[in-house]
Amino acid sequence: MNLELVWRSEQDVRLAAAIWRAGPAWRMISSALMGGGVGTASWVLNAQVPSDYSRLDPVAHLQELTGRFGLSGPGVGMLTAASVDRLVTRADEGVEVTATVGLRVPTWAAAPPDGTDPELAPVRVGTINLIVAVPVALSDAALVNAVITATEAKTQAMLEAGYPGTGTASDAICVAARTSGRAEPFAGSRSTWGARIARAAHAAVHAGALDYTEWLRRRL
Repeated sequence: MNLELVWRSEQDVRLAAAIWRAGPAWRMISSALMGGGVGTASWVLNAQVPSDYSRLDPVAHLQELTGRFGLSGPGVGMLTAASVDRLVTRADEGVEVTATVGLRVPTWAAAPPDGTDPELAPVRVGTINLIVAVPVALSDAALVNAVITATEAKTQAMLEAGYPGTGTASDAICVAARTSGRAEPFAGSRSTWGARIARAAHAAVHAGALDYTEWLRRRL
């Protein structure tokens, strides 16, 4: 996964974006605002926004950015207020995972219904975005399973790094698999490719969480 780091200015703030120009022959499943769902895609954009981001048209914003960065055709676009230039990439036997980790507001998935959630805007500082690249084809079921596996590994990494929560309220993920070859039917954590996804996702998020902790410490 060859990521390109590009920069722009918004609200007088210098912001980074990571672009993976994957090219053809990739099929992706994503929860991202742009290009979410399942389908073929040739690029992934993970763009940083200001920490006080409050735009209510994030898809339009992403469309502006894709034009600015020369991205065309089907792709996946996600936003984060985490520092994209501090992204972490880890690999495990062919699987690559890139994580941008912001943990200002870690949260439990099954939070009480009467709780006040500060993560009301589309993205805030507390966001973990994952891009997972698998060098083999995955069936539809395996693609869904890969999302579960990577998310479970993310939560394990957060807890081991000392953050109480299953994630944040605005996390996003993209899993990319090849379109050619026999589609692997499984991607659970004990399957061959699922185990590799889990280890790479865990390593990337754990390293990113520790880096975020150190970043906070230096700011205090």
